[in-house]
Amino acid sequence: MGSLNRSPISLLSILVLLLVIIQSDSTLVQEDYVGCLHCQSLLSTSNIIYTPKNPSYLSILQSSEQNLRPASISPLKPILILTPRHGSQIQAAVYCAKKYGIQIRVRSGGHDYEGLSYISSIPFVIVDLRNLSKISVDTKKHTAWVQAGATLGELYHKIAEKSRTLAFVAGTCPTVGVGGHISGGGYGMMSRKFGMAVDQVVDAKIIDVNGQILDRESMGEDLFWAIRGGGGASFGIIIAWKINLLSVPENVTVFNLTKTLDQNATQLLHKWQYIADNINRNLLIRPTVTMTNSSENGKRTIQVTFNSLFLGGVDELLPVMQRSFPELGLEKEDCTEVSWIESILYFSDYHIGGSVDVLLSRTPLGRAYFKGKSDFVKQPISENGLKGIWEILLEEMGVVEVQLSPYGGRLSEISESATPFPHRSGNIYMIHYVVAWGGEDANAESRKHINWIRRLSSYLASYVSESPRAAYINYRDLDLGVNSEGNPSYNQASNWGAKYFKNNFERLVRVKTKVDPSNFFRNEQSIPPLSSSDLLFRWKL
Repeated sequence: MGSLNRSPISLLSILVLLLVIIQSDSTLVQEDYVGCLHCQSLLSTSNIIYTPKNPSYLSILQSSEQNLRPASISPLKPILILTPRHGSQIQAAVYCAKKYGIQIRVRSGGHDYEGLSYISSIPFVIVDLRNLSKISVDTKKHTAWVQAGATLGELYHKIAEKSRTLAFVAGTCPTVGVGGHISGGGYGMMSRKFGMAVDQVVDAKIIDVNGQILDRESMGEDLFWAIRGGGGASFGIIIAWKINLLSVPENVTVFNLTKTLDQNATQLLHKWQYIADNINRNLLIRPTVTMTNSSENGKRTIQVTFNSLFLGGVDELLPVMQRSFPELGLEKEDCTEVSWIESILYFSDYHIGGSVDVLLSRTPLGRAYFKGKSDFVKQPISENGLKGIWEILLEEMGVVEVQLSPYGGRLSEISESATPFPHRSGNIYMIHYVVAWGGEDANAESRKHINWIRRLSSYLASYVSESPRAAYINYRDLDLGVNSEGNPSYNQASNWGAKYFKNNFERLVRVKTKVDPSNFFRNEQSIPPLSSSDLLFRWKL
């Protein structure tokens, strides 16, 4: 019984001793890993390795973290950060990680919502692709090779340098990394015209679990299929994409019209649902719901901003709007004709007419603690249903944004099985909702905001897709389920996998089992390989 009566001091001593042992082990592993990198790499690694002793370590670690929440609750920091300049250095990183049993997390932009590219619960290294950012544009063939560490802003800037009438379909945030964005799908303001970013990928280069650099021909069509929407981090380290560039008019038209509840915002949004996916495919209208102070009584109210891109001139746009959505009351003076690259500035909240060089900045446009979710809507939400959403929004004191991205057009014509991204026909729009808060990420403060967005998600359940309730992997959400460390089962992973990938999840598992059977490339929501315990599904191989 005496062994049960330990004093607080002795327990504290044990905890301190354990911490010292863990730190010592971590230091030894770090030294072994660095030594292995020096031996394996054909080039000097001294200027691409950042250990905790390096004065730049913390700034490099935090440089691209858009969401401050994941790192604030992570028990471990990376053993080191590797910023390779050549594929051979990534090959060395993979070899040495396998040798010493260290996990690799790959970061291209750092915008992943749950921080899975820069946090882990077990010892790990970050392979940060920021130095792999070369872009080569072929205006004659309308193609480009873009390395995975480039940002969307850098890609758009390079395309615009070469041509005023070539573009690429992807997101509007310029600091998002190309590698992760494309591998998850890549929705953008031209998606109703051209589909997703993955629909324009024609080749890729990936480093597999054996350290080989593979292109489309050598990786095979199954793996090439899997990385275009299935999340590349499950299968290897993508180092470059070859993409089709798209022809756009010299001038496009943009507008932002904001309406409050007093200006019939609810009725307008309700009507928008009926035209969002079947309006002219050159037109995308994306409403964004936020809160503002009422002009009458100073209380908060709901406002809906109708953001739009039209691939054509204003004189062509106005008749389209008059036929399909006259209730919005769009006038010529509400519209601005710009080049395609200027539309990127517009939707990134930069000044039109300013230098497009701002797109080269890698500093995130905003940092905060936040939690995000996504859903897909197949039937219009009633006005009463929308009013119920407003009531919940007005209860939250953090910064809230709800974005409704329309479907239809080319986006809905492509087969659900053409790429792992399955959210195609049958959807009117996708809902993306986020709550953000500042200050320190105290547990009580986090729980309050996270519980609120979960309550909003629960309310939306009766209005969104079901069986499964679908979600978009680029808005990753660990509430949907997580893998256990080690060897997660198919059944466990399918809890979240079916929501992101629907029927494509099974094929992704088969590809994973073939190319990475030991599950070396893994995270809390990575595609698992089939194990011996998954007997029910073994016949599918």
